[in-house]
Amino acid sequence: MFTTTLLTAPSSPHLDPALVENLRNAWGGGAAQWLAPDEAAEFTLPRMPDNRWNVWADLQTVGVDLVIQPDRGRRKKMLLADMDSTMIQQECIDELADLAGVGERVKDITARAMNGELDFEGALGERVELLTDLPETVIAKVLDTRITLMPGGQALLATMKANGAYAALVSGGFTAFTAHVAATLGFDENRANTLLVDGGKLTGKVGLPILGREAKVGALKDITARLGLTYDDVMAVGDGANDLGMLKLAGAGVALHAKPSVAAQCDIRINHGDLTALLYIQGYAKTEFAGV
Repeated sequence: MFTTTLLTAPSSPHLDPALVENLRNAWGGGAAQWLAPDEAAEFTLPRMPDNRWNVWADLQTVGVDLVIQPDRGRRKKMLLADMDSTMIQQECIDELADLAGVGERVKDITARAMNGELDFEGALGERVELLTDLPETVIAKVLDTRITLMPGGQALLATMKANGAYAALVSGGFTAFTAHVAATLGFDENRANTLLVDGGKLTGKVGLPILGREAKVGALKDITARLGLTYDDVMAVGDGANDLGMLKLAGAGVALHAKPSVAAQCDIRINHGDLTALLYIQGYAKTEFAGV
């Protein structure tokens, strides 16, 4: 048995009941259940439709995300999340670079690295080197004035944790930022790279070993083993090429507003919804959201 979830952006909900009913009838699905009026609905299916991705592409043009997944085990016991452009709306290194006067150069490298065009570790080292001698105090300034949470993140964390899930933040970014974001949202632990500082200034170096794609996979394996969970118990979410390993290994790997080359390799693609989409695809109704 499979479950089909249809959802739109919470900021402008426009899910048409007629669209839901027409698709349900075309695919021979069960009765539609509305998880949030005008925003999210689901219905069961006996089998995976052959035209799944054609319908997905059509729905994208009208601002609707479509997710089809096995019904069994949809509610996950662990959340493994990327930070930059996933739990927050920015790339921290780009914001630091902007204040250092090398913003455009670093943004270009970041975009290419997240799209899988560059080796992540090499690209990180190149970008951090451009921050050499930047005052350490700039980190706090970026946190205070430039970093905003991705919509839906607080509801996602509060609801999953209220239902017994464990939450880990794993980032190719920096501990100075993950510690703050993890504490703000309620993550149980966070892992990231360390910006090295000497005399109150960034040295242009990163502490080794660098946390990249394989380290995110390692975090999934390590934490599930420690908690006695399986990979199927995990929902992972990210947007960049360095997230693909964990997205593919997790029971539910969500490409959230991801780079096209990344989304194309994932079965769960959220382009219009926010982080509450991760609750809807687990079958949570909006009335069950915690912390909102």
